[in-house]
Amino acid sequence: MSDFDLIIRGGSVVRPDGVAKLDLGIKDGVITALGNAVFGSTDSDLDAGDYHVFPGGVDPHVHCNEPGRTDWEGFDHGTRALAAGGVTSFFDMPLNAQPPVLDKGGFLAKWNFAKASSFLDFGLWGGLCAESLTHMQELTDCGVIGFKAFMCNSGVDDFPMADDGTLLEGMRRAFDLEQIVAVHAENEGITASLARRAVADGRLSAAEYLASRPAIAELEAIQRAILFAWETECSLHIVHVSTARGIELVAGAKAQGLNISCETCPHYLILTEADVERLGPLAKCAPPLRTRAEQTALWEKLAAGGIDMIASDHSPAPPSMKTDPDFFKVWGGIAGCQHLLGLLCDLELPPELVARLTAGAVAERFQLSRKGKLEVGCDADLALFDPGGQTAVTAEALQYRHKITPYLGRTLRGAVRRTILRGRTIAVDGRPVGEPSGQLVTFPFR
Repeated sequence: MSDFDLIIRGGSVVRPDGVAKLDLGIKDGVITALGNAVFGSTDSDLDAGDYHVFPGGVDPHVHCNEPGRTDWEGFDHGTRALAAGGVTSFFDMPLNAQPPVLDKGGFLAKWNFAKASSFLDFGLWGGLCAESLTHMQELTDCGVIGFKAFMCNSGVDDFPMADDGTLLEGMRRAFDLEQIVAVHAENEGITASLARRAVADGRLSAAEYLASRPAIAELEAIQRAILFAWETECSLHIVHVSTARGIELVAGAKAQGLNISCETCPHYLILTEADVERLGPLAKCAPPLRTRAEQTALWEKLAAGGIDMIASDHSPAPPSMKTDPDFFKVWGGIAGCQHLLGLLCDLELPPELVARLTAGAVAERFQLSRKGKLEVGCDADLALFDPGGQTAVTAEALQYRHKITPYLGRTLRGAVRRTILRGRTIAVDGRPVGEPSGQLVTFPFR
C-alpha cells in the first residue's frame, strides 16, 4: 500500500501566518504530511509550483433553492459553480426551497436532494420564524448549521419574517440549544413604508428602489438584533452587511464581549448603486448596493480587520424574474458564487487575508474543525490558484442553470486550476469533473 494517495509538490501554500513553498501529502481524504519535502510512495504526484494552494473555500451563504424551485438553480448547478470557483463546502439557506427548512420534514427533503446532487460538502441552515419555534430542537438534532431569520419581508410567502417577539424567543431557544442565529437585518417598517409610497406614486425605477432601502434600515435592525442577543446571550451572525457603520456596530458589540460575527459580500466591495442603474435587475439585491462613499468606508473596515468573512449570497432566479419594468417586483438576488475566490484575488488582497475571509474564519466560527485550513489532520480540501492566469467571465463558462451574473464580461486576474475535496479532484480549469459526493458537514446525521 502506498504512503499517500496524492502528493502536491512545491505549491505556495497559503496559511494564516503567511505563504510558503511546501509539499502536501494526502491519504484517505486527509492531509497527513506537510513540509518542505514530503517523501513516500504515492498513487499520484501533482506539481503545483506555479500555483497558490488555498484552503478550499467555505461559503456560508448560498441559495440552491431545492427542492421545489429547481428551475431557479438546484444543488447540481449551484455546486458545480462553487466547485469551479475553488469552494469545497457551503451552507445552504433554508428559504426559497419548497418546503423551507422549518421542521425535520423540511430538513430531510433538502438533505435528500443535497446528498444526491451536491459536488461539495454542505451544511443546512434551519429557519427561524413563528412556525419553526417548536421545531428548533428537532432541527438541531438533524444537524442544522444554525438558524436564519429575516427581520424584514423575505420575498417568498412560505418563509415569513420573524417579528420581534418571535426573534427574541427564537434567540432564547437557540442559546439553550447552543446554536447560532443569523439575521437578515433590515427594518421592515422603514423599507415597507418607503416602498409603498413609491409604488403608490408610480415611482418604480431602480433609483426609487434604492431609496426605499436606506442604510438606516440596516443599522437599526443590526442594533436591535444586538440588543436581543445581549438579552438572550445568543450567538449572533449578521449576514451581508453593506455598510461600514454596520460593521462598526458589530465590532463594538464584539469588543464588549458579545458572541457576534458578520459577513459582507463581493458585490458590496466591487459594485455600487451606479452599477444598478447601468446593469439594471442583474444588480438588484437586499440590502441594496450602496454609494461609492459607503463602499470606500466598507473597504476601510476590511483593511482594518473588522469584517469576519466574505460570503457570496448566491441567490439566482430565472431571467423571467429579472425583467419586470417595475423594479420593486424584480427578484432581488445576485448570482455570484462561482467567482467568490476569483473576485477577491482580482482585488489583489493578500492571499492570507483571502484564505481567512473565505475559509478559515468561516470554519472556525461554525466549529468545523477539519475544514478551512491546510494542516495535518484536516480534510484535504484545497484550491490550486494560478496567479499568472486569467478568468474570463463568459456565459459559456458559467455553471449556473441560468447564465446571468452582473460580472459577465469581466476578465479577472488569476484562475482556479483545480479544486480538490477530501483528496479528490472535483473541478479542473473551471469545469466540474466526476460525480456528486458531498456530505453533511455537521455531526453525523441522525
